[in-house]
Amino acid sequence: MTVIEQLQTLRDFIRWGASRFNAAGLHFGHGTADALDEAAALVLHTLHLPYDLPDFYLEARLTDEEKRRVAEILERRIETRKPAAYLIREALFCGLSFYVDERVLVPRSPIAELIERRFSPWLDGVEVYRILDLCTGSSCIAIGCAHAFPEAEVDAVDLSPEALEVAKINVRRHRLEDRVRLFAGDLFEPVAGRRYQLIVSNPPYVAREEWRRLPPEYHAEPQMGLESGEDGLDCVTRILARAGEFLTEDGILVVEVGRSAAALRRRFPQVPFLWLEFERGGEGVFLLTAAELKAHGDSFRRGES
Repeated sequence: MTVIEQLQTLRDFIRWGASRFNAAGLHFGHGTADALDEAAALVLHTLHLPYDLPDFYLEARLTDEEKRRVAEILERRIETRKPAAYLIREALFCGLSFYVDERVLVPRSPIAELIERRFSPWLDGVEVYRILDLCTGSSCIAIGCAHAFPEAEVDAVDLSPEALEVAKINVRRHRLEDRVRLFAGDLFEPVAGRRYQLIVSNPPYVAREEWRRLPPEYHAEPQMGLESGEDGLDCVTRILARAGEFLTEDGILVVEVGRSAAALRRRFPQVPFLWLEFERGGEGVFLLTAAELKAHGDSFRRGES
């Protein structure tokens, strides 16, 4: 009797998959916390079951055909070292489902928590009618913002034509063609002359040497969505240099910089970055107001040059 024949239930396959993943030394950082979560996501998706399945269903037995399909996708995760989201072509963000493939990063930003809270308290009392998402990728942040602020128009910009093709799929999936506009171009160039109450970005921010050392799961993602120069700040400093021109007086800028936060603080020690905290984990996200961007504009422009 083969190993697969000995496994019977959902619980059996999730446990077996997690054990295989740990033995293979896989990395988990694309929406799941560990091997058990990743195995559960793959097993449940393959069987067309919801991720919040009640526990008693874990004792349900699989048919022979279901066993074959589940074993196949678990083995593919090991062989390819691709994040689970690429194998199932789906990722969850802000409680919403998004199509993803290797043309975009897998959605996982802690900015999702801010979107769900409508960026409270910083936008409390502000009439948010225009939002800009820079480096939109799959458009998950743009679409999340459109759901959180149903009265607002959202502009989403990306330099990658391939990423924008994925973004179009998601905008259509969520039926937001009338409120989420996609622009091809370099940061602010496609939206010259417009002003926003909220500019939000999860740009590339990984230092070049750090990117080279990342596990294979990250190298399955597009390099241009991750790597950003020697210290990871090439894109971020360009955003800081111009963001003030595009914010309304009561607007805010929110940017994720991950592990490059320390380098950013060293680059601009006089800037009062507000580093945000998250209940579900994550770090390296700062907030600046329009007034703060204006006050430190010269520093940002010198830092860009």
